[in-house]
Amino acid sequence: MKKTKLLMGLGALAFVSAILVAADHIDAPDSMGTTADIADFYAFEPSEGSDNTVFAVDLQSNVLPDLAYGTFDENVLTEINIDTNGDLVEDLVIQAIPRDGKMYFFGPVAPAATGISGQVMVDSPLGSVDISSHVAIVETTPDGVSLFAGPRQDAFFFDFFQFNAVIGGMAPGGFKPAGDPNSTDDDDTTAVDTFDGANTMSIVIEIPNTMLGETTATNALGLNVYKTWVTTNAKQ
Repeated sequence: MKKTKLLMGLGALAFVSAILVAADHIDAPDSMGTTADIADFYAFEPSEGSDNTVFAVDLQSNVLPDLAYGTFDENVLTEINIDTNGDLVEDLVIQAIPRDGKMYFFGPVAPAATGISGQVMVDSPLGSVDISSHVAIVETTPDGVSLFAGPRQDAFFFDFFQFNAVIGGMAPGGFKPAGDPNSTDDDDTTAVDTFDGANTMSIVIEIPNTMLGETTATNALGLNVYKTWVTTNAKQ
């Protein structure tokens, strides 16, 4: 794989802490329905007190189970950006880009460029994993980094129609409480997961914190966290 310059095609998504999530769906017409469209970003400890952090990036929401297994776009680079000095500019990146049925990972490393352009950091390989289809494949590197790429059930609970009703002023009662997800009750008093049954194309990394450096922020719960966000970059 040779070095390739890319420009950010779409979609910065949010920031997250060690235990919070951020969500977005259908960013813009140019990316909608592609694996440049960021849906959700999760960052968390795999277990309480763990010395690892998990980053999970969900792309291209609403992938039906029988469609498009393993169809990451080879022209799209996904970057997990990490700010280590508090200026909200990426100091480290973890990159993922597909080629010929495998997802290749690079970093964590200082990027060659920040902001709206990027470059695949081929001199800092992290590992690779076969892109999964109906069977999940996880690869663990000698450094203790676990890697996954492939379709997964959309884990984000969101009542999209009630959200629109609230935003449009048509729901004076506001958001509905969450109900039993297995309930067949249809009395319209609890929230409905609009994305239930949909898949996303997911990229997941579990990585030792020693490879990320010290945390630089504190979240609302008083926990030390990394400032991190995800972007997708399309080849120009």
